[in-house]
Amino acid sequence: MASETVGVALIGSGRMGAFHAETLARRLPQARLAAVVDPAPGAAERLAGALGAERAYTDVAAALDDPAVEAVVIAAPARSHADLVVAVAAAGKHVFCEKPMAVTLPDADRAIDAARAAGVVLQVGFNRRFAADWRAARVLLDAGTLGTPRLLRSLTRDPGGFDPSRVLPDTIFLETLIHDFDTLRFLNPGAEAVEVSAIGDALVEPDWRDRGLLDTAVVTVRFDNGAMAVAEACFEAAYGYDVRGEVLGSGGMVTMGDGRRSGMAFSGPAGRLVETVRGDQELFPEAYTAELAAFVEAVRGGGPAPVTGEDARAALAIALAAGESVRTGGPVRVEK
Repeated sequence: MASETVGVALIGSGRMGAFHAETLARRLPQARLAAVVDPAPGAAERLAGALGAERAYTDVAAALDDPAVEAVVIAAPARSHADLVVAVAAAGKHVFCEKPMAVTLPDADRAIDAARAAGVVLQVGFNRRFAADWRAARVLLDAGTLGTPRLLRSLTRDPGGFDPSRVLPDTIFLETLIHDFDTLRFLNPGAEAVEVSAIGDALVEPDWRDRGLLDTAVVTVRFDNGAMAVAEACFEAAYGYDVRGEVLGSGGMVTMGDGRRSGMAFSGPAGRLVETVRGDQELFPEAYTAELAAFVEAVRGGGPAPVTGEDARAALAIALAAGESVRTGGPVRVEK
């Protein structure tokens, strides 16, 4: 069992990393922010200083050699995740990795194998599993109240403001819709995806279409229990950050998320108006905190992670099939 408080190092001090660092430093009594790691000069020092972290590093290896570090949260750029998971596991540290854990199936297998060989906890940051609406829906599914899932839907619409020159190929599938693919699996317990069809285009930034940008996509997924699902994403929604879900089962329907900042609605001469949230950290602060709390508890108790590397691999297989479907213009079987 780990010590009473788990010393956690954060790798990556960007927007999401800073939020996780604050959670570790201020929101979780059973954890402490032992170190911040970022290769950018001064970045780790600034965040560590603001949150009272014990150390700041520019080198990952140095942080992994620190005996005060028992676990690591990876919030570095997505394409570095698999290598970092392997390095952290090899150092004998428990690891929480932001999605995606990997962008190829061999790299996903490499990360899973490294954690298994080291005997460390590996958890992946699919935060919607910890959001109140989604957890309540899963309770209904587990209780049998919804019956057998038939139709599922999950969507992500970002608030915009992205730089198209920095969007790597298939980002919409590998880094955005990856959440929705995991959500569909979470809401169809025990089933696995078998076939994917997808369409995508550059509708927000059409001038970048010829350079391979996809900023809008719709994906259909067929599961081995017969259920059919739709996932959709767009990188710009003028009204804010929008994440929703729906399951129609043999016993009824459940819906999740409405994007409202609060339950307040103002009725006036212009009609009825509601305020909407404008970012992921505003919509899901409790879920982001709960997923790290679950990770710390798994580390302290020696128990399994609630969201595993295998879960990440399964969502990645759907994402890769979606990208291939856009390129080929037809349905693609999901690789096992």
